[in-house]
Amino acid sequence: MKIEQSERGSVERPGALAEESQARGGARPALEGQIIDTIDRAIVKATQDGLPLVERPYHAVAETVGIPPEEVMERLERLLAAGVIRRIGLVPNHYALGYGFNGMTVWDVADGDVSEAGRLVGELDFVSHCYHRPRALPDWPYSLFAMIHAKERVAADALVARIAATLGPLSSGHLVLFSSRILKKTGLRL
Repeated sequence: MKIEQSERGSVERPGALAEESQARGGARPALEGQIIDTIDRAIVKATQDGLPLVERPYHAVAETVGIPPEEVMERLERLLAAGVIRRIGLVPNHYALGYGFNGMTVWDVADGDVSEAGRLVGELDFVSHCYHRPRALPDWPYSLFAMIHAKERVAADALVARIAATLGPLSSGHLVLFSSRILKKTGLRL
């Protein structure tokens, strides 16, 4: 798992914090006017290469840092809520798992329909990422991006066809940009 640094303080994490944040209209609780302290920094350093691959990773971090595991979890929740950490999540190596056809599908969806289209596509169980990005007209009309993963090209094409069927007339065109290699993925660094 990786802990990623926030770009603009947004929390992109499913669960209680994200729901709580949405309920507040996106507001994030402050860190009470303080910069992260030495214990927060120690937690980030202990996790910047990922959480330990053990049954109880937060307990292992707690042992490294020298505080109770409950405090590690409380501090991470606080850093997430404040936007210091953007998310805690799994970062799989799709190629190592046998998924050689990893494609970013890009869809030309009218600006007024992109929220509904994003909701529909984001609910598909095979879409790992789905988000809205600004167009760059006239060369790039695509506003909705959705990542798919498949072991074979024919399977990837079938997933793209399912997205196209889901979007129907909401999309007036698309491309699939297949990955050719993995770029280094890193989380928050101190």
